Amino acid sequence: MSSDDKKISSLASQILALSHDDILVHLRFFDTALANLKWQEKPRTLCMATDGQNCYYDPVFILQAYKKEPKYVTRCYLHLLLHCIFSHNFQYDKLETETWDLAADIAVENVILDMKLPGVTLEQDEDAGRKLKVLREDVGPLTAERIYRYLRHNPLTPKEREELTKLFVRDVHTLWKPREELEITMEQWKKISERIKADLKSFTKAKSGAETLEQNLEETTRDRYDYSEILKHFTVMGEDITVNDEEFDYIYYTYGLDHYGNLPLIEPLEYREAHKVKEFVIAIDTSASCRGPIVRAFLRKTYSLLKGSENFFHKINVHIIQCDNEVQSDTKITGDDDFEKFVRYGKLNGFGATDFRPVFSYIETLQDQGEFEDLKGLIYFTDGYGIYPERMPDYEVIFAFLDEDENRAPVPPWSMKVILDSDELEDEENAYEH
Repeated sequence: MSSDDKKISSLASQILALSHDDILVHLRFFDTALANLKWQEKPRTLCMATDGQNCYYDPVFILQAYKKEPKYVTRCYLHLLLHCIFSHNFQYDKLETETWDLAADIAVENVILDMKLPGVTLEQDEDAGRKLKVLREDVGPLTAERIYRYLRHNPLTPKEREELTKLFVRDVHTLWKPREELEITMEQWKKISERIKADLKSFTKAKSGAETLEQNLEETTRDRYDYSEILKHFTVMGEDITVNDEEFDYIYYTYGLDHYGNLPLIEPLEYREAHKVKEFVIAIDTSASCRGPIVRAFLRKTYSLLKGSENFFHKINVHIIQCDNEVQSDTKITGDDDFEKFVRYGKLNGFGATDFRPVFSYIETLQDQGEFEDLKGLIYFTDGYGIYPERMPDYEVIFAFLDEDENRAPVPPWSMKVILDSDELEDEENAYEH
């Protein structure tokens, strides 16, 4: 390294150290997050970037940016840090990357602007603020997830995308692709975010900007449920007609066939116990908020997960119940043909107010009539705005909601909940139709 390169490297390092201290002075609840990011030089890249563990920078870029606008480096530092705190990089492989890139950048810049920190203001912030105000009217709270869904449904023109890129993009996201060797995981960043959220409540009561930061932290730290794992609660022990390899010895069996004609020494055990799905109920909230395509996508997803690999018995007893404030219909499904017929030709009935209790009462009546041998569970697909029953039933209950909604009442303590992404469901349904 030449003496000039060493000097450039030293100056860039000093500028980053000053930026680090400036952020820590104003946002001391970011101390753990700052400590977990390590900085490494990456010359001739002309950018700053992070992979969630390290931050990479070009020393020449740092010096040029600092000379043009001294606060820009601190702004970029905070921008990168917030991407990590909000775990934006850990969802990259599951989304449309170009749209997610911009949504994540807009979200963190919105938080920075709302915090009104003196050490990170830029000349273009006034223009950015006007854009954010308009976007907020359409989207609501500006989290990356909400912005992403909005942009998916309202594609930008090239001119609009170029304008937003100039206002909100600070770093490059090429390192966001999944890497197994990262030492700091999404769960570790989530714990850091939870600590920041806890510290935020006591530290920023009188400060502006706390609400926007808290909204993004809520999105980051909320529980994300694996629907397929939750559906395992619906498996039941039963006999399945297959050879039980654990109790069957092929050596003795073939020995008998070889030496005694067609007389095996041990007959194969045809039955073995297996965890499989046999009986369950899917309830559909037919209030106005549950649209037909979304309902079909939910039914296909649920049915395909339960009937996948070794989950289904050959004979099943599934009831699809439609209900708003009263039970509108009940369709019995005994196999794939019944299900496909319902999904293709079945109509949604109701569209009144929502009351969950009639479904539970109706299921109790079916149980009394002997309709179920061993009902394992109920999956209730709903917007969540209804009256829950007070009494716990004798089967598992899952309430499946579309997207996160902070105004939604909590589910009863004896039930489970899962949040499904409306965009993912629509994509799956479109892919199936095509």
